Amino acid sequence: MILTITLNPSIDISYPLEKFEVDTVNRIANPIKTAGGKGLNVTRVLHQLDDKVVASGLLGGKLGEFIESELDNSSIKHSFYHIKGETRNCIAILHDGNQTEILEQGPEISEKESNGFLEYFRNIISDFTLVTISGSLPSGLPSNYYVQMLSICEEKNIPVVLDCSGDSLKQVLKSNRKPKAIKPNTEELSQLLGSEITDDIYQLKFSLQNELFKGIEWVIVSLGSKGAFAKHWNNYYKVSIPKIEVKNPVGSGDSTVAGIASAIVGNLDDVELLKKANVLGMLNAQEKLTGYVNLANYQKLADQIQVEEV
Repeated sequence: MILTITLNPSIDISYPLEKFEVDTVNRIANPIKTAGGKGLNVTRVLHQLDDKVVASGLLGGKLGEFIESELDNSSIKHSFYHIKGETRNCIAILHDGNQTEILEQGPEISEKESNGFLEYFRNIISDFTLVTISGSLPSGLPSNYYVQMLSICEEKNIPVVLDCSGDSLKQVLKSNRKPKAIKPNTEELSQLLGSEITDDIYQLKFSLQNELFKGIEWVIVSLGSKGAFAKHWNNYYKVSIPKIEVKNPVGSGDSTVAGIASAIVGNLDDVELLKKANVLGMLNAQEKLTGYVNLANYQKLADQIQVEEV
């Protein structure tokens, strides 16, 4: 069973407009409100795959209750730690072929709540075989908070798929607490290594030999429409994917994380893991809804993916 962690979830509100008018009233006929956050996207895809999954993290206030009710409506199990602050809204205005986002920072987490969640996390993870941790840290949590969570998982011998960026990722990479898998893109790699990283295979292979990645079993680098590049211990792979019609790329990285987690739990080999991860990312991009995959198209895409050891 897989536990997904989202520490800064949101209600994702989508406002579709034919034209966005500034400094006047814009009326929305069909707004879409969903339980959002990277980890909850991972959860939805795992649920569609029929993997046993439970969503957890931090929730607060009436907006937190809305997220729990949305998960209940989808028959998705959850076990959140409740905080005093109000869970945030994140608004996407879809207009003129563009997407303008307004993202609330989210609640401030107190020291008592920070310590309380770690203890709560320690008590519940024994029931799980793998943990995914996704997204940014809310205000109030220290930048090494994911290191503390990884330490608890290490005590219980539970592997972690970590999908974060910035200082929180750097803190993990510089620590002795290592996740089983991470999924950076080239921009995030560039930030970590202090130099521009492109999709050049030889540069990627050299970059992933950096001491920062020592001890991490899987490093899977997203290359967008060009596929992925992966390191599994001392083996390196180039993943080539077919061209697809992209309707909504938001959540494709989270769908990829779901594929990585599902494949690890299912003990798939290297090639099948990389295929599953990339297929799910593409399936999400082909749909308007975030965190949704049409599995009827799975095999057709899987047959077109090429995984080459380099």
